[in-house]
Amino acid sequence: MIRDLLNQLNFSEKEANVYLALLELGSAKAKEISRKTGLNRTTIYDICEALLQKGVISKYKKGASMFFNALDPKYLITYLDREKEENSKKIEKQKRRINELLPQLISLQDISSAKPKIQFFEGEKGMREAYEDTLTSKEIILAYANVETMHEGLPNFFPEYYARRAKNKIFIRAIIPRNEASIERSKNNQQEMRDTRFLPEEMTFSPEVNIYNNKILIVSWKEKMAILIESKELTDLQRITFDLLWDTLPKN
Repeated sequence: MIRDLLNQLNFSEKEANVYLALLELGSAKAKEISRKTGLNRTTIYDICEALLQKGVISKYKKGASMFFNALDPKYLITYLDREKEENSKKIEKQKRRINELLPQLISLQDISSAKPKIQFFEGEKGMREAYEDTLTSKEIILAYANVETMHEGLPNFFPEYYARRAKNKIFIRAIIPRNEASIERSKNNQQEMRDTRFLPEEMTFSPEVNIYNNKILIVSWKEKMAILIESKELTDLQRITFDLLWDTLPKN
């Protein structure tokens, strides 16, 4: 179990062997670690250098001999914090590089043939990805949404999504069934930049439909899938249908 943990922390098998050996030995010279692990002394020095870089062991010289010892295991937490920070810096650097090259990448794209008109997304991860596209909207999103089934379909996702949508100043008009979850959510309409109108109590539905830009996002919570359709013709029709229904529903 400990070896599995070290493997998950990106320790190689040899690094894990030396680290665990040092935990048992305390301070030890390379030849002692070699006897404990069965690895040759040259390899021990290389591995210890890698563990020093990870910040989980230390070394000191006594006379003519070099000793290594494992630090308190709590330093594994410090190692993870450092890895997290380094990964975050690496990702931010990559994002900046992508932004720099984005105009060139877009210029290479054949809009007429390469850009997909229909995209399919499956599972929770896919549906999250589909919702990310709605945050690119340049206009008010028109939506049919059941808060109850949405929150069941993607637990813990929507409160954070609502906050990001509001931060991006993307307003939404939503036609929703009258249920407890939808009524409760509508209390946050102002801060979440949303206007809602309720269907009559006897009317309900499960999926969600978002209409924005020239796109229609259809999400099936029961089948764990989403379809993103890009079509001005279809989107224009959906807007007309939405507006007709919206105007017949009473203001809350």
